[in-house]
Amino acid sequence: MIDLQPVREMLRSLDTRAAGSVAGAVVLIVLLLVLWRWYRRRRAAAALLATVTGGAFEYLRDVLVPDGQGGSLHVDFLLLTARGCIVIDMRNVAGNIFGGDQMTEWTVMHREQRYTFANPQTGLYDRIAVVRALIAELPVEGRVVFAPRGRFPKGLPRFTLMLGSLGAEFPLAEREQSGALPDAWRSEWARLVAVCKPSSLVAPKAAV
Repeated sequence: MIDLQPVREMLRSLDTRAAGSVAGAVVLIVLLLVLWRWYRRRRAAAALLATVTGGAFEYLRDVLVPDGQGGSLHVDFLLLTARGCIVIDMRNVAGNIFGGDQMTEWTVMHREQRYTFANPQTGLYDRIAVVRALIAELPVEGRVVFAPRGRFPKGLPRFTLMLGSLGAEFPLAEREQSGALPDAWRSEWARLVAVCKPSSLVAPKAAV
């Protein structure tokens, strides 16, 4: 009678090796996917930063600005540009956005979902006001900037931009052609930088 035990042991050994190889391949694929997603997020973050700050001499990102009443307001970006200080309020909203200067709430329609969010111009005006209260010589203006995931079929409200248009609104050429900034502007900017603190709200705000 032929002893099949060695054959069975060999087959079990092969099955174990094959299972180990498959498990190793799965782990490698998962690791590559994680690394790819991390790389894409990092590349997107770098592209966002370059787009927003390309026309600025200096900038602050994700800071708390004191409101003069013991509190503070989060600001996504403060830019020192050839026009003065620019307050940037980032919004990451997907879908068709319908809003206007006189509307208390703006409406979003995305796939099967419909919802509203508070007019972001109000928050922008508040942020501009607290920055202006801290710096007297440096002009201050602001923009609400929406990510490309959103669209405004009826047109953009006042002080509202799409991210792709920000470079045209505050171009690099404007910074290069302006020469040196006035000393008073530099001094005011330094005062603003000194009173701002890091904010824990580091991601572009969604509408809800």
